[in-house]
Amino acid sequence: MVLILYGWGIHWWQAWVYSFLVVLAGVGGRWWGERRHPGLLLERQNLKESAGIKPWDELLSPFMSLSISFPIYIVAGLNHHFGWSKVFPVWVNILGLFLVAFRFIFATCAVAENCFFSSMVRIQLDRGHQVCDSGPYRFVRHPGYGGNALPLPGMVMAFSSLWAILPVAVALAIIMIRTALEDRPLQAELPGYTEYVKRVRYRLIPGIWRIIARVRDNLCKNGLQFSHL
Repeated sequence: MVLILYGWGIHWWQAWVYSFLVVLAGVGGRWWGERRHPGLLLERQNLKESAGIKPWDELLSPFMSLSISFPIYIVAGLNHHFGWSKVFPVWVNILGLFLVAFRFIFATCAVAENCFFSSMVRIQLDRGHQVCDSGPYRFVRHPGYGGNALPLPGMVMAFSSLWAILPVAVALAIIMIRTALEDRPLQAELPGYTEYVKRVRYRLIPGIWRIIARVRDNLCKNGLQFSHL
């Protein structure tokens, strides 16, 4: 509803489709996760009483949750209302919504596959924490974060908002920082995770840095100079 409020128009169909996907993923994801792993929702609800939460994540976790939602909604809504940027073709909007939908599917599969999935970083020794290497975890080590990162460019496309690139860039940076910070205690404290890292090299998106490096090299060949990524 934040999108509709700041967009100031009930006829903004992209906002309605996106809102439907959010509700569907939220309700469906929780239902599927609890069905496969009874007690998962209780673990997520009782985090304040849980031991071992990393101090830095007590701040970073809610900050990331906020960054991937409200700032983008507000900027995109205002962009739509005041017409700050040119409206994209409908096919671009639809492609963006497909990226968003794929994110929800990817992230929901991560929740349903990993019975130790938590909204805050902690080694769940009280629950017999083990490495999950099935489902989407066969391809990336943090599919939940990957699922949060994938739709952000899609939101720019879906909402026809070039200005939304600014909060999207901030959100992507926070996701990457939190992913790197979480990977360290997992490697240091969770048995079997170091071996898992050797099998699954990518944290968020398979081959993303290789793709970026190739694009950078091709641009440099055309005379453009970039600092090392």
